[in-house]
Amino acid sequence: MAYQQVYDGNPDGVQIADAATDKVGFYGYTPVVQRSSSVQATSNIATSSSFGATQLACIQEIMNTLTGLGIWKGSA
Repeated sequence: MAYQQVYDGNPDGVQIADAATDKVGFYGYTPVVQRSSSVQATSNIATSSSFGATQLACIQEIMNTLTGLGIWKGSA
């Protein structure tokens, strides 16, 4: 089966969606809007000296985002 490249020859790159409300999906998953969670703005894993609830919440948000887009399967 042939595949189609998402490329238009523009050296500035390609944009998949235009706004946070535009829906995107991968691998046959239903397209979803961009996730928004307070943990995205307040968590800073890089500057913490210990791993705790804040870091766990950040990792869970990353997992939920990837699962929602269909990039991370999310289950066995």
